[in-house]
Amino acid sequence: MTAPSGIVIVDKPAGLTSHDVVARIRRLAGTRRVGHAGTLDPMATGVLVVGVEKATRLLGYLTLTEKEYQATIRLGQSTSTDDAEGEALLAKPPRDPRSVSESALRAAVLSLTGEIEQVPPKVSAIKVNGQRAYKLTRAGAAPELAARRVSVYEFTVTDIRAAGDYTDVDATIRCSSGTYIRSLARDLGAGLGTGGHLTALRRTRVGPYCETAARTLDILTERFVVQPLDSAAAQNFPRRDLTTQEASVLAHGGRLAPEGRAGPVAAFGPDGALIALIEEDASRARPLVVFALGLCRGPGDLAH
Repeated sequence: MTAPSGIVIVDKPAGLTSHDVVARIRRLAGTRRVGHAGTLDPMATGVLVVGVEKATRLLGYLTLTEKEYQATIRLGQSTSTDDAEGEALLAKPPRDPRSVSESALRAAVLSLTGEIEQVPPKVSAIKVNGQRAYKLTRAGAAPELAARRVSVYEFTVTDIRAAGDYTDVDATIRCSSGTYIRSLARDLGAGLGTGGHLTALRRTRVGPYCETAARTLDILTERFVVQPLDSAAAQNFPRRDLTTQEASVLAHGGRLAPEGRAGPVAAFGPDGALIALIEEDASRARPLVVFALGLCRGPGDLAH
């Protein structure tokens, strides 16, 4: 029996890739139509949003949400991957991390807060001329990746402690989608002259989904919990309630009069069922994705 369409909030364990988690959920849900929003590296733990059946079509819009992390950054050593899974690059940094004052550390953190230009890690899934950066790097042809503008809304140091010859820094980071915490660790170490890399990472929130709502794979194996599609859409997007006629028009790929809304809006029929995600311009509201059953018309054949 196939699980209903909806969102599953997984507490990803360390050691598994996000794809590994998707494979596990496919078995539990009894369907191959499963995807995730926002990759977590194998060493990272925490909130991974997974879509089942029709909810996979929401995921491309959910990835634009704010995310929150708990991170540990080690000052005194850089690595090839900017995290603990890579090879050490600096045997002895130019500056002893133990000599860095707390005020200097907090000033360096402040410089990485707000809208910043960030260069992604060379070992990342970004495509360069059609190939993943991590594959090129591992083949000995590491690409030069362009900096991208990201937003770090909060970068708060919560603990500073000695770790042998190194210094470990715990921090809470709240940022836009597309921000690499590994790059923040690398750039913090570079700015202080000590080198740095990420040693631990836990994602505690993705948009409205907090770690308190996440379930481990063991728990999901015992009781598979899915947030229904309609509920997930209502939680993540502004809502527009339709008349019966409007629902019929939209379900068949038609356009509606705009209401002056920005961004994707979840449109619901009179019975409370999700009809579509819509987006407005000055003259019309058009469907981005149609979810209504039994329909085969619409822009780009979105209904299926």
